[in-house]
Amino acid sequence: MRKEAEERRNEILDAADELFGQKGFDGTSTNDILEKVGIARGTLYYHFKSKEDIMDALIERISVSLLGAAQKIGADKSLSLNERIIGVVMALNISGKSSEEIMEHIHKPQNALMHQKIQKVIINGVPPILTGIIREGIEQGLFSTPFPYECMEMVVAYMNTVFDDDMVEMTSDERASRMQAFVFNVERLLGAESGSLISVVMQMFGSGNGGTDE
Repeated sequence: MRKEAEERRNEILDAADELFGQKGFDGTSTNDILEKVGIARGTLYYHFKSKEDIMDALIERISVSLLGAAQKIGADKSLSLNERIIGVVMALNISGKSSEEIMEHIHKPQNALMHQKIQKVIINGVPPILTGIIREGIEQGLFSTPFPYECMEMVVAYMNTVFDDDMVEMTSDERASRMQAFVFNVERLLGAESGSLISVVMQMFGSGNGGTDE
């Protein structure tokens, strides 16, 4: 029974995922979801209290996958510090058809709430992972800061807003200038040697993807 309930719950989430991608969150009704899955309203409300509850569950499903991958890379001592920093950030890039649909439609104006919730997950979940890596760098003499967590929080918050095309519109020249300033200031936040992080940051953004949640 527990397995059947979990399978039904995932069927509802998969249907909502597809419908939100096609119609947007506001444009999708609970009736749409009921018809897509082929279930009674009581079954839907047994698993979810509302359409907003379904949205939260979809975001949580993506978040668990993203942060799990980032944590795994962050803890991999076979990689260099720089490789782990790059890997953690790159793990936040969405892959897979279902997730790509979610990330594509949360950037639509009608899905601003979903976008905000994903950003909240990243800003709260990623700094602790990066902080562990930075602390190792401090032990190795690569970084020098009494505020490793706060530094990573500032970095992630900036990346998650300024480099998000929905938040700040920039020309390619403006983006390049922001990038240089970003590297310059991150090195000083961490007390790193000047120029030591340029390759790390350029690899993070080498794909031209601006934000971490795109």
